[in-house]
Amino acid sequence: MEKILTLGIDDAGRGPVIGPMVLAGCLIDEKTEKEFKKIGVKDSKSLTAKRREFLAEIIREKATTFEVVVIHPSEIDGKNHSGIKLNEVEALACAKIINRINKGYKKIKVIVDCPSPNKTKWRDYLKLKINDLSNLEVLCEHKADRDYVAVSAASILAKSVREKEMNVLKEKYGEEIGSGYCSDQLTCNFLEKNFKKHIESGIFRQTWSTWQRLCAVKEQKNLTEF
Repeated sequence: MEKILTLGIDDAGRGPVIGPMVLAGCLIDEKTEKEFKKIGVKDSKSLTAKRREFLAEIIREKATTFEVVVIHPSEIDGKNHSGIKLNEVEALACAKIINRINKGYKKIKVIVDCPSPNKTKWRDYLKLKINDLSNLEVLCEHKADRDYVAVSAASILAKSVREKEMNVLKEKYGEEIGSGYCSDQLTCNFLEKNFKKHIESGIFRQTWSTWQRLCAVKEQKNLTEF
């Protein structure tokens, strides 16, 4: 009997002002899906860092295959300046993952954790970027990382790589860089103190409103002092 394969795709790091966005795709069969469910593979946000890394190793070992795409701030900003919004950037990365994986398999059910409120419109855009749809069923769902094991596995892989990328930045810029998220006070403090010093470093998403508000405040302050 033909194996049913599911390709789950999810992101990590959509919102931060510091560091990359990471997308991962994880291809598994029914047997592996049951095994992953049994050992507690679920949405990465509901796991401790230690448990997530433990599961990430198993996922890499047991998955039929997987792919990861890292999108650095300079690319996000460059696309943004060109009028390509983040949802479209994510669709392009998803298509890249699908195109890399979709080679030689008879049928794959693709499930993507949809970043857009309009699932149909986003899926239609995604499908335009996929090289070969003949053997694919493409679903785009909200909360897919919670509801589908393959997407949960992808979310764990994406989060694992995002954390490794942030650890590299912490080694270079110090722990005070924080998580990179605007909600993190450590990150906000680092940004305020260092945005000018590291403006050319490529670690900041300079098209983000957090960055632009800070620049506007600093500019206004400089004018007042002048």
